[in-house]
Amino acid sequence: MIYLELFLTFFKIGLFTLGGGYAMLPLIREEVALHGWASAEELINFIAVSESTPGPFAVNIATFIGRTTAGIPGALCATLGVVLPSFIVILIVSKLYDKFRKSKLVQGAMSGVKPAVIGLIAAALISLGKQVMFPDGYFVSAATFVSILIFIVTAVLAFLKKNPILLIGISAVAGIVAGYAIGL
Repeated sequence: MIYLELFLTFFKIGLFTLGGGYAMLPLIREEVALHGWASAEELINFIAVSESTPGPFAVNIATFIGRTTAGIPGALCATLGVVLPSFIVILIVSKLYDKFRKSKLVQGAMSGVKPAVIGLIAAALISLGKQVMFPDGYFVSAATFVSILIFIVTAVLAFLKKNPILLIGISAVAGIVAGYAIGL
């Protein structure tokens, strides 16, 4: 039963989120909490690991949640669930795209969907940012200060088009050093 639940939940996530993995975060967070598959802190850890491992974010997080919830069969069910809607939709779109791409209806829908996707990504950023930067409310401890500093430096360097792999590695090292320095 858990396998079907994982598959259907991640199928719904894959089907109803446009814009890729980051746009999925609000729905993933809601569904994972609803089913009790991970705490808020565990989900943040899954997100961090999913982002820093090779492969698509959505596949990685579905695989992690499925694996911790129901082992390897759970990972397979969750991963298949999140991938299958995109696969089906892209097959349909590729078949129909040339026929409808100049349609005012399609162009209008796309002009409405794009800002909505950015809004979903922004909402996920704000929500997760609050949990990561201010886990104890808006109290600025040494750990919070280090998190904010790492965030600012990483954001600036990412904006300057620095290598994301390098940024993740440097951030991990900075977190380790800060952890030992301030006793995290």
